[in-house]
Amino acid sequence: MKDIFDAKILCRSCNTEMRPTHVVKSGFKLRAMACPKCGERIIHPTDLHTYNHYSSLRRKTYKVKLRIIGNSHAISIPKEIVEFINQLNSTNKMNEMVKLCFEDFGKLGVYFVEEERWQK
Repeated sequence: MKDIFDAKILCRSCNTEMRPTHVVKSGFKLRAMACPKCGERIIHPTDLHTYNHYSSLRRKTYKVKLRIIGNSHAISIPKEIVEFINQLNSTNKMNEMVKLCFEDFGKLGVYFVEEERWQK
């Protein structure tokens, strides 16, 4: 199946051929086309859909239980978050190991993907 960005795209404003580029939003590297003359940009629809899905998940607050398993504590991660991470992961399987760090007082960070995948 061909991608819409494989076609020649002309700028609506100045009729100049747009060139491929990328836009970074909240760590997501979104494919885009930009006009070299007027600077207008078009973001790839699939990437925009994924970003919007991420934004909707990010705004939600989940209440999860803290459980004791042996000498450790565990929390459950909501299914919709796990499915979203699996959708982004090219192997379509979540890693068995994740990174956990104590970011601030009262705040833990859990990392499911390698940091170099996301732009800062």
